[in-house]
Amino acid sequence: MDLNQLEAFSAVMTIGSVTGAGRSLGRSQPAVSKAIQDLENELGYALFDRNGPRVTPTDKAFLLYEEVERSLVGLRTIRERAQEIGRDEQQPIHLVATPALASTIAPMALKLIESQGLPEHIHLRSASAEQVVHSVLHRTVSLGLTSLPIAHRGLDLHWIGEAPCVAVMRADNALADKAVISADMLHGQRIITMSNRYRLRQRIDSALGNGAALDVAIETNTSFNAVMAAIAGLAVKPLAVNIPFYFGVVTPYGKPIDGVTQALIGALETAARNILHGFVKRDASQHDDLL
Repeated sequence: MDLNQLEAFSAVMTIGSVTGAGRSLGRSQPAVSKAIQDLENELGYALFDRNGPRVTPTDKAFLLYEEVERSLVGLRTIRERAQEIGRDEQQPIHLVATPALASTIAPMALKLIESQGLPEHIHLRSASAEQVVHSVLHRTVSLGLTSLPIAHRGLDLHWIGEAPCVAVMRADNALADKAVISADMLHGQRIITMSNRYRLRQRIDSALGNGAALDVAIETNTSFNAVMAAIAGLAVKPLAVNIPFYFGVVTPYGKPIDGVTQALIGALETAARNILHGFVKRDASQHDDLL
């Protein structure tokens, strides 16, 4: 398989039609169709069910798409960097973070170091915790910001941030006038919580369950989604029990850190202190003990 085939496949998966994919890529519809057919022949299975100009991805296509898109991002990064080197431009910042951190701490950190001279190109992307780790391990990004655990070989963990979880609810909820929310108060309430039981969800269930299962209405893969699901009128209340949220700043293991990235690592700490009430900075060596 070659880059031409993979780009055609990615475009059709995203746009939903061969004609639209050709228009986006600047190729003819027959050229895109042939690239897809050649890829299918090489793989030995169909990627799309055809129905006129529109196509429907097969189950195998969805499984393949994530790997293809990840590879294309890496190739695009290489291509852009090669062009920047040729123009003697400063290396861009590639920062990937979980959605809640990408929408809060990361933009403020970039603003804090703006006066120090940022590269012309800055790439800020949100992804799941596992995808953040994957991107750093494969060196397609300069810096990653993600929740713990992140004990993978191939990562340099610079510091760990800790902040207490809070309860977020509609302003007309019966608990909205309470100063502090206890675990007992949450029993009988419909809870929106995290779905990944190997990260924050495990600490939430342990602290709030008291041996009984919580009445979970919605499970989501990001805390940002949980907040948005409750945001029609919003009250934020501290919890009587401490449930720490841990996140870390990581770079590829052994990769030299340039001045801008080093400044950004420091700025992320400052941003976290400004945004997260009760923020505590932990040393990277505490990773296993904290968990």
